Amino acid sequence: MGAFLYGVSLQWKLDIRSKTLLITCYIVPLLFFVIMGGIFTSVMPEARYTLIQSMTVFGVTMGALIGLPPSLVEIYSSDIKKVYKANGVPLYLGLALANISAYIHLFIMSIILYIAAPLVFYAEIPQNPGKYFISLAIFLAVSLSIASIIGLAVKDQAKTSMFSIIVFIPSTMLSGIMFPMEFLPKAFQTIGKLFPASWGYKLMTESVIKFESILLFLLIFVLAIVVCNILLRRIDK
Repeated sequence: MGAFLYGVSLQWKLDIRSKTLLITCYIVPLLFFVIMGGIFTSVMPEARYTLIQSMTVFGVTMGALIGLPPSLVEIYSSDIKKVYKANGVPLYLGLALANISAYIHLFIMSIILYIAAPLVFYAEIPQNPGKYFISLAIFLAVSLSIASIIGLAVKDQAKTSMFSIIVFIPSTMLSGIMFPMEFLPKAFQTIGKLFPASWGYKLMTESVIKFESILLFLLIFVLAIVVCNILLRRIDK
């Protein structure tokens, strides 16, 4: 219990001083919402029907892929790892707490978008809020699991940012949030389906939760956990 509380305390201190977390989980997603939300609804008035979903997919994808990996590099590629070991804190706890922290921040950001979009841009509220937030919770967990692999696999801060951006750009550009996927060439549509963002957007805009979508996310999540476990064992050596 003492090791757990120490890990929580350490993660809290890291969150407070983390500018990356503030920028990627709040400032950039909300700024993108204010600017692009106005552009989308002016150029394509029908965009208001899916504005909440599209802005949320962008914010979650950015916060996960660009915000979480640097935090994991800071934990596992610095003296913080030694502090964990010295105080008897299991290494996996750092990964778990970083994910929980990012999950909470991104969920808060998503709620802000959910409330602000109808007030600012007269966006349509999802018909089934319960289904929407369940879809959001699933998409958040899967996005963070993918981001965790990047943060554990790449030990250099600069390289981590590079890999995160490489995954982030196609995730958002080919997900359907900027323009309908039907407008894209077939090859780009296929590439877009390789990223969770496109499936997350589809899941949050559908009227019902389809079993195949849940199964896909479950497979990705389980696979990511297995990969993270392997990477943590290598770090612990």
